[in-house]
Amino acid sequence: MSGRLRFDRNEWAGSFGDIGTDLPLILGILLATGADSASVFIMFGLMQIVTGVVYGLPMPMQPLKAMAVLVITQKLSGGVMYGAGLAIGVIMLGLSVTGALEWLAARIPRCVVRGIQFGLGLSLCSLALKIYLPADGTVGYALAAVSFVIVLLLRNNRRFPAALFVIALGVCYALLFKVDAGHIAAGVGLAWPKVSAPEWNQILIGLVVLALPQLPLSLSNSVITTQQTVRDLFPERGVSVRQIGVTYGLVNVVNAFFGGIPTCHGCGGLAGHYTFGARTGGSVVIYGTLYVVIGLFFSGVATEVVKLFPQPVLAVVLVFEGLTLLLFLRDVAASQRDLFIALLVALCAAFLPQGYLIGLLVGWVLASSQRSATPAINHFCPPPPSAPAK
Repeated sequence: MSGRLRFDRNEWAGSFGDIGTDLPLILGILLATGADSASVFIMFGLMQIVTGVVYGLPMPMQPLKAMAVLVITQKLSGGVMYGAGLAIGVIMLGLSVTGALEWLAARIPRCVVRGIQFGLGLSLCSLALKIYLPADGTVGYALAAVSFVIVLLLRNNRRFPAALFVIALGVCYALLFKVDAGHIAAGVGLAWPKVSAPEWNQILIGLVVLALPQLPLSLSNSVITTQQTVRDLFPERGVSVRQIGVTYGLVNVVNAFFGGIPTCHGCGGLAGHYTFGARTGGSVVIYGTLYVVIGLFFSGVATEVVKLFPQPVLAVVLVFEGLTLLLFLRDVAASQRDLFIALLVALCAAFLPQGYLIGLLVGWVLASSQRSATPAINHFCPPPPSAPAK
């Protein structure tokens, strides 16, 4: 078990590798839906702990991004969100158990997967530089610059992990200038998740409005690309598409009845934890425990607690998480055809509405047409006869 779960300083450092994408989405969902914050934080944390123990890898759970954006922008109710989580969980379990998920994964070319990874990397870097970095003005830029230098100097340093120093810098800054520690202390109180069941009309509305738009992103980024990222970073570990689909489905079914937001695996989260030092499921257990503690004891002042992680610091974390995904493109760089398809998929994924679905389809069609065209070209244009032996 020690090889699957460690709790050393590198696992602690890696545990903060995905916090930049999760916290803003969780807060946005809470504000839009009015969901119970204790339930949301506790269940989100528990799901991290479960997957950390099950996989023994730094593979966290993340809010379902497309679903979260729709909930936030359209201000949908918590009931519809829970109904959507239940619907997509059942769909993913069905695809996994029947083998349809593996059938789909086997037909997605590697260059398309690399394109999706690259597109997600671009999205993370863009989010960091456009939204998070300017959040605190001149002071924020200075804080980000110091954090960036720390990461560069201590990158891959197993003795002094960079993320611990970066997060400590952000927490110290927040305590001195942004957070009222007395207000946080006064808001301490014990809370538990609330049990409820989505109604049938909420499940139906959630399926149409949220689950179906989320499904293409989940198939590409949460399942297929996550499995490829596990192969890239942990080639000795065998994690199947079916396994990832089953845990994805089960987690969302459970969340729907205990007030947890819909979640998924993601290659970005895995890359983020790995980038900052994590090599086992211990980092995910640590990360999940943080959310459980916030939910159990600080749910009444959760917004204030979250300010302990300044956005310019999170920007630096996101940039390096994105760079890890961008570098996987080297795998297809030797082939001009594959590189072109991967870059086209990446641009679609990063910059178009429903870009992951569009990129997946465009890349798959191009890769398939190229493969089918090759035999025809060889048939109609046979190679020239070899020169006679001298």
